[in-house]
Amino acid sequence: MELMGYRFDFDNAIQSIINNKYHTVAVQLPEGLKQLVFPLVDYLKEHTQARILVVADPCFGACDIANYELKNLDVDCVIQIGHAPIPDVENFWIPTFFVNAYSMHDPSQAVEKALPFLEGKRIGVVTTAQHLHMLEHVKNILQSHHLEPVIGTGDERLSVPGQILGCNFTTGTSIAAQVDSFLFIGSGLFHPLGLILSTKKPVVAADPYTSTVKTHELDELKDSVLRQRYGAITAAKAAKTYGILIGLKRGQQRLSLAYEIQSTLESAGRKTILVALDEIVPNSVTGFLNVDCYVSTACPRLALDDYLMFKKPIITPVEVDIMLGKRSWDEYGFDQILSE
Repeated sequence: MELMGYRFDFDNAIQSIINNKYHTVAVQLPEGLKQLVFPLVDYLKEHTQARILVVADPCFGACDIANYELKNLDVDCVIQIGHAPIPDVENFWIPTFFVNAYSMHDPSQAVEKALPFLEGKRIGVVTTAQHLHMLEHVKNILQSHHLEPVIGTGDERLSVPGQILGCNFTTGTSIAAQVDSFLFIGSGLFHPLGLILSTKKPVVAADPYTSTVKTHELDELKDSVLRQRYGAITAAKAAKTYGILIGLKRGQQRLSLAYEIQSTLESAGRKTILVALDEIVPNSVTGFLNVDCYVSTACPRLALDDYLMFKKPIITPVEVDIMLGKRSWDEYGFDQILSE
């Protein structure tokens, strides 16, 4: 099925729904695809004859799966649209199918524009789920210009070579020592920023949707974010009480890390409290008036994207080590959620 510049492959999910005689199907979509909800639901209803229920809560990725709570609604299976599965997130209470939204935008023009900004000859190529099917095409373009594209394989949180997540850049770090720079295919600045902070290599971002290239903007954003993070760590040093945030979303749970951080902080004479919640937003934690600083073990974007929304410092596990002098500022790195 093609719709509004995306291709959706529902075949396996539809066949399983029919074979298992599922009557009620829940659909999860990211915010950017909710405008397509009616044609998507109509398509599923027509091909499965099932009742379709749309989960309206925000969906932040394949880590954020509506599942167990849907049992009370007699849901037989879940279709999450727009993401590739995270292989090490499993054991669902309700059968779950992932239907990627493959972008039909040709990246060729953006890649050609990116060529003058790439450093060196060996180029690491990474992308997000929507553009994975274009990697071979991008590789051919680079080779036609006598460059050597390198596509890495990440850890078990990543299902396809070349893919990165906003919380996992191991596809990049696995080849960082072998390449001179990286080419990111996709939109937005967060993923290429995470790639820069994780690999310490130059990154050029080529956007297939706008056929534009970002490189100087990334350098400026990196400098701005690092200044912000240095300020957060400095503010956190003055804290006496720390709220260690534990995400309840299936693919963001790092309970053992939260316990480890609690032990580390308490050994350093700091008072801590463990706080578990599903959606970590300022309103959810403002009641903890005695907490001076938050440490997030959930989505790494919280401390970077949402920092200014919180009235108190929010830092990452990596930044806890810097705050306590266990690692230097020069060793700063992006907080990744790795496979166990």
